[in-house]
Amino acid sequence: MKNIYKLIISIAIPILVGAVAGYFTSSSVTGWFITLNKPSFNPPNWLFGPVWTALYILMGIAFYLVWRSEPVNATKKQAIILYIIQLTLNFCWSFIFFYKEAPGIAFAEILLLWIFILLTIIYFLKISKIAGWLMVPYLCWVTFAAILNYSIWQLN
Repeated sequence: MKNIYKLIISIAIPILVGAVAGYFTSSSVTGWFITLNKPSFNPPNWLFGPVWTALYILMGIAFYLVWRSEPVNATKKQAIILYIIQLTLNFCWSFIFFYKEAPGIAFAEILLLWIFILLTIIYFLKISKIAGWLMVPYLCWVTFAAILNYSIWQLN
């Protein structure tokens, strides 16, 4: 039963972070963001919600696998710290890009986010191969988001 609670908490945390970020940025998506020039490969707005939801669930499962692993050691502690940092940076990117309307600063921030996701993957892999691989789609999507962010910044 203890592991079920850990799983629920592990999935709820990234979904909650995403929901709060979405709440603060939703007005920009229907306002400022619409006015921007976007590259031809910009996905439709409706796609972002399902993709992020799936990614947050995968992130939560990955975190759960690390959290429930034994024993508690320096690698596990570092993995958890890296996970928290990247999740915080994830939230901050949305806030910077949409709420602050600053794609240039958001691009610099997403590069930092990318590095911390990669570090998280490296540490997760040391603990659980499955946990590490569950984070790879997230890194791929953030890579795409960084290219999109850069393109929007350059077009505007």
